[in-house]
Amino acid sequence: MLEELIRFTATEREADMTIRDALQKRFGVSRRLLVRAKYQGAITRNGTPVFVTERLRPGDDVAILVPAEEEETVQPEPMELAIRHEDEDILVIAKPAGLVVHPTGGHTGGTLANGVVAYWRERGERRKFRPVNRLDKDTSGLLIVAKNQWAHEQFSRMQKERTLHRWYHAIVEGIVAEEEGTIDAPIGLRDDSIIVREVRPDGQPAVTHYRVLATGGGMSWLELKLETGRTHQIRVHMNHLGHPLAGDDLYGGSRALIGRQALHATRLSFVHPRSGQAMEWSEPIPADMQELAERVFGHRD
Repeated sequence: MLEELIRFTATEREADMTIRDALQKRFGVSRRLLVRAKYQGAITRNGTPVFVTERLRPGDDVAILVPAEEEETVQPEPMELAIRHEDEDILVIAKPAGLVVHPTGGHTGGTLANGVVAYWRERGERRKFRPVNRLDKDTSGLLIVAKNQWAHEQFSRMQKERTLHRWYHAIVEGIVAEEEGTIDAPIGLRDDSIIVREVRPDGQPAVTHYRVLATGGGMSWLELKLETGRTHQIRVHMNHLGHPLAGDDLYGGSRALIGRQALHATRLSFVHPRSGQAMEWSEPIPADMQELAERVFGHRD
């Protein structure tokens, strides 16, 4: 069974380009995906199979069709999903704290992946689970899932080009002195751990921008924007700054006021890879962080 993956109509801009060049240079189709379409599926122009070396004329309708994707090995487990947006390429989901994104050795089921696969199965769809921005188990907020290989490749490119914008809210211990700033400090695994990260000279580049929203009660409420996406980046950077996240006992925070790291992915923005439309979503902080903010700062988000 063939599944249409991407379709476009040639304009004057693509006139006389080969189909291969138009697909790769204008529409971001990877060489790997193009090869898969050539040998396992089909590439058509105006509904007729075509060679990729043929040249386009304005108005030509070109479609890439590939075999239905291989069976996802993650087992379907129905669960309630807070879907904020869905189209043919992406899902935007608000993940609650406490939910693991993908099965691991310690969490073989009950993950977001299990729930999304079940959601697709109910709709008769066979897709692989491809999260774009992974969130830690105890981090809440907005998460993108790419629904096909092409979309996932486009988001990988956005991340490299830093055009996928992500903002977080965090409540940290101590009063952050500067109203705004940038933490530019490489992150790597600590020598004695396979989980815990730290700032270290031989780590991977990591950049976090922050802005103080409120202070009080010996704590600070921050908005943070990621320029890179290292594992535990905000948690490690804030601990390095001397202000661990409230509830983050892995990185020096106390659980006296909240039972998980007070971190929430609150906003996402990017240009949709297919439509070219600028898109943005915001998600209010959840009840536990709202309650902590009201208790410490006297107001809510």
